[in-house]
Amino acid sequence: MLSWPLLSLLIAIPMFGAFIILVMIRGDEEIVARNSRWVALWTSAAVFVLSLFLWTNFDGSTADFQFVERYQWMTGLDIAYHVGVDGISVLFVILTTLLTPLCIMASWNAIKDRVKEYMIAFLILETMMIGMFSALDLVIFYVFFEAVLIPMFLIIGVWGGPRRVYAAYKLFLYTLLGSVLMLVAVIAMYHEAGTTDIPTLLSYSFPAGMQPWLWLAFFASFAVKVPMWPVHTWLPDAHVEAPTAGSVILAGVLLKFGGYGFLRFSLPMFPLASADFAPLIFALSMIAVVYTSLVALAQEDMKKLIAYSSVAHMGFVTVGTFTMNVQGIEGAIYQMLSHGVVSAALFLIVGVVYDRIHSREIDVYGGLVERMPIYAITFMLFMLASVGMPGTGGFVGEILVLLGIFQVNTWVAAFTALGVILGAAYMLYLYRRVIFGQLTKENLMQITDLSPREIAIFAPLVVITIWMGVYPSSFLDFMHVSVQNLVVQVEAAQAAANILAGVAQ
Repeated sequence: MLSWPLLSLLIAIPMFGAFIILVMIRGDEEIVARNSRWVALWTSAAVFVLSLFLWTNFDGSTADFQFVERYQWMTGLDIAYHVGVDGISVLFVILTTLLTPLCIMASWNAIKDRVKEYMIAFLILETMMIGMFSALDLVIFYVFFEAVLIPMFLIIGVWGGPRRVYAAYKLFLYTLLGSVLMLVAVIAMYHEAGTTDIPTLLSYSFPAGMQPWLWLAFFASFAVKVPMWPVHTWLPDAHVEAPTAGSVILAGVLLKFGGYGFLRFSLPMFPLASADFAPLIFALSMIAVVYTSLVALAQEDMKKLIAYSSVAHMGFVTVGTFTMNVQGIEGAIYQMLSHGVVSAALFLIVGVVYDRIHSREIDVYGGLVERMPIYAITFMLFMLASVGMPGTGGFVGEILVLLGIFQVNTWVAAFTALGVILGAAYMLYLYRRVIFGQLTKENLMQITDLSPREIAIFAPLVVITIWMGVYPSSFLDFMHVSVQNLVVQVEAAQAAANILAGVAQ
């Protein structure tokens, strides 16, 4: 199978599944809906199994891109369909293929209208996400990066809550504005370097005077996707209005686009500008960690609380990324992976009770441990992982980021650590009010515990959360050489610039 075009298959199979659902013979609506669910589930499950071949056959001892495929697309412009993965991107591809079938399962009973169209949108979304993480050409990257917006816009705008259209347009407009600036930067890079091939651009030295403008253009796009303060306001609305599976994929994968973009483009291609703008990133990240944690404490909607917690956790990611040392960057990547699993699980946790009671208000619940003990234990695990409890994946990412930033700036480290304390406050506040207390509300008396389908959804997330906390080297080994190579590349560029500055003086 190693001779197969594995990445192209991973990108194409979900689209093929969407096509099968599209041409499915129309008949009884219930039969079409049932068949659409099964086709989507088996397609996404097949993609996940196929992605495991990337995991088992990936060589972690090299920083080179692997499973590379290149086919000329626009000959005159030297733009190619060029895909491949390294120790950083391979982990995000597997995260994407893991969460998609779980989202399909979570939507099994929750989505009752236009099921066929919903499953098509989700499979197309999976194709675009895998393509984005695999792209090794700037134009191909941009196409996938932007195309993700279309199915996500529809998932929120068609199957979301009462204010779904407002939330969908807000997401679209925020992202589009930043992406237009990134497109201008891509054109400028092509004009300067004569190519859009990412491996070639990674070794190209852009002029020092040009780097800040390119960095800012990419920053405009990636900061919205992370999202960083103050361009984070689209996220709570999108999460609250999105269906449960939409929130899962939004928090689990789409928020990682920004962090991945900083690692793939901003640091290696614009190292001088990255060093100059690092204090700005630290300042915005500290505000995000502290401010959004305090805002989360004031929330009465469970989804909004978890949405604001995502902004705070992604503040750790941006801090770790711009430490520009191995511990900080590995911590940022690990935090993204852990947050992808844990935040996805927390939104699924909210979805379980919402499907039963049709409310996300915290005050509606209380005393659920008496009726839902399995739910309470599952919720507790992911709540503890979110606050960075040792033995869970959340702890490893946060401790690595703090170790990395402590080497750079102790004040930033102190403010970032404050986010851990505040995170414990709002998550424990949420858990106590929902799970403990007296079961007095009439509508909760007959609420049922997790079903076998729901247990099957949570089981892999539980295993991975503990696995990441107990055996982190199984993930760190994949990324270590690639991260080390990135740090060496950045340090070499900065050293060369310092030598040139000394000569000029």
